[in-house]
Amino acid sequence: MSKQLNGKIALVTGGSTGIGLAAAQELAAQGARVFITGRRQPELDAAVAAIGPAATAIRADASVLSDLDAVYAQIANAAGRLDILFANAGGGDMMPLGAITEEHFDRIFGTNVRGVLFTVQKALPLLVDGASVILTSSTASAMGTANFSVYSASKAAVRNFVRSWVLDLKGRGIRINVVSPGPIRTPGLGGLVPDEGRQGLFDYLASQIPLGRLGEPEEVGKAVAFLASDASSFVNGVELFVDGGMAQV
Repeated sequence: MSKQLNGKIALVTGGSTGIGLAAAQELAAQGARVFITGRRQPELDAAVAAIGPAATAIRADASVLSDLDAVYAQIANAAGRLDILFANAGGGDMMPLGAITEEHFDRIFGTNVRGVLFTVQKALPLLVDGASVILTSSTASAMGTANFSVYSASKAAVRNFVRSWVLDLKGRGIRINVVSPGPIRTPGLGGLVPDEGRQGLFDYLASQIPLGRLGEPEEVGKAVAFLASDASSFVNGVELFVDGGMAQV
């Protein structure tokens, strides 16, 4: 099998589970050396075992700037550069307008917006000219979702970062794109409701998708690998929906 990313150095934040893990696995399968971050060491250890010898785990919280500094210092020492950055760390939970708290807002925007901004900014000295940067947004940024307004707004901000950053970095040939998954069968999606409501949530979401099913993390991982590779060399500033058509109809 042809490996499109042979010799590339990649960082996947939030790479210990779900979409981040699937993307890290695909990047490694395509030949990249992959650094992953996450907040919980047991999950990081399991992820490295799943990805294989091309993976290195760094325990870090993407919303903490000193953690990001430590991540990039380790990558600089170990590899000296970055060819691919998948700024994926993020998350959210559901809360209706009347119940939103400062803690809820600050936590979600702290990771999904502030964390993404400084993940990319602090990577700039390591990113080679012509590097590929991919951010994770969501179909929620383009659709109304009850009880999900803070998360949705944070993902809309991520998409809009890219529109300006492609102009900020145009002199370096760095491509920045957004992948926007729809409902993907991940621990994060299932964790939005109590255990007894999980299958009902999955069934409802599948009924809203033209393909009639949830997506799998590996399907998003393949889209990320495409955006990371030379196969997308003239793709810049786009939002690639991986949603089974959910946000397109």
